[in-house]
Amino acid sequence: MQHPSPAISRRIGNGPKSLVECGSFATLARKAGALEALDRALRQTLPSPLREQVRFADLRNDRLVFLASSPAWASRLRLMQTQILATARAIGTCASSVTVKVAPQPPVATEPDRSKPLSLAAASHLRAAAASISDPELRVLFLELASLAETADSGADGAH
Repeated sequence: MQHPSPAISRRIGNGPKSLVECGSFATLARKAGALEALDRALRQTLPSPLREQVRFADLRNDRLVFLASSPAWASRLRLMQTQILATARAIGTCASSVTVKVAPQPPVATEPDRSKPLSLAAASHLRAAAASISDPELRVLFLELASLAETADSGADGAH
């Protein structure tokens, strides 16, 4: 019967490394740059819809590791393994296999569109609404919003 300690030590060994084990920041930056360049080189040969749904993650031993946004995209990438390996060899990367893992891409954070300030008419409506609100905190919020609309609008047309 095996003891649980070897499995635990193996799991720890494959986990995050301490900062000391990672080397200098410059070494990490060089590795990240090399992986980024490899990602660009490998993905540029892929067809357009697939190229946007996968990304190169790592080169482990002689295995190229990709991340795909869904199982369907992972399957499509696996079908292109021969082409990917040929591209890798052509750019001087020694690889004999491709591994694809499914990892949904993080949602793209969208910034609110600040190019369209509230109009003077909107500010007027906000002030009118504020006058009819009995809650003093909410009234102040409406008035602050109205003043922002006026400031943004006066800044847009150059008048004060």
